[in-house]
Amino acid sequence: MKLWNTDQELFELAKRELFTAVVGDVMDKMGLQRQFLPPGIHPLRDDMVVIGRAMPVLEADFFAENPDSSNPVMAKPFGLLFEALDDLKTNEVYVCTGSSPTYALWGGLMSVRAMHLGAVGTVMNGYSRDTNEILHLGFPCFSFGPYAQDQAPRGKVLDFRVSIRIGVANICPGDILFGDVDGVCVIPREAEVEAFSGAVEKVRGENDVRKAIEGGMSAAEAFRKYGIM
Repeated sequence: MKLWNTDQELFELAKRELFTAVVGDVMDKMGLQRQFLPPGIHPLRDDMVVIGRAMPVLEADFFAENPDSSNPVMAKPFGLLFEALDDLKTNEVYVCTGSSPTYALWGGLMSVRAMHLGAVGTVMNGYSRDTNEILHLGFPCFSFGPYAQDQAPRGKVLDFRVSIRIGVANICPGDILFGDVDGVCVIPREAEVEAFSGAVEKVRGENDVRKAIEGGMSAAEAFRKYGIM
């Protein structure tokens, strides 16, 4: 039985009862076994949790101005960065990849704008900066960690709301990203009801297992009885 009616209800349920490991376990059993982003992508603070719809962004390295470029985006400072940022919607997550890890892809003022638009976090396949400002804002930011070097003379956003890949995981616009201290996983739109319903069932079952083990039941007996460990 579906336990939610809206995205907001689902995201609140997930933050209240779930964690990435249990959602990943359920997706493994569904045959979705390449859903976690690389472990180098982690929250700026361990208690940060992000869950929302993916707004994928494609970035590329940029080394010098080229007035003869056939791509008009190359003549724009930051490429389509501002267009991508301003296009964020409520409950979306700005997720960016494509560039080398040599500069920061996210910062404090971007966080302020994203929060104003109702976005719920950002996930970078690279670094972030303005760390103290982001921590003060409490905006969930997942990245390789802090690095101050700016993207302005080094990278441009080429496109957004396009399918991307980070590590072994594909991310399509509208997929759900769920991240906590253990990592970030991608829940495809077509699998979200089964994945989250199964995760709620599993975590509630794990609570029963925990109580049984605390009461003295062996791990082997608990697994035989509950099928969970």
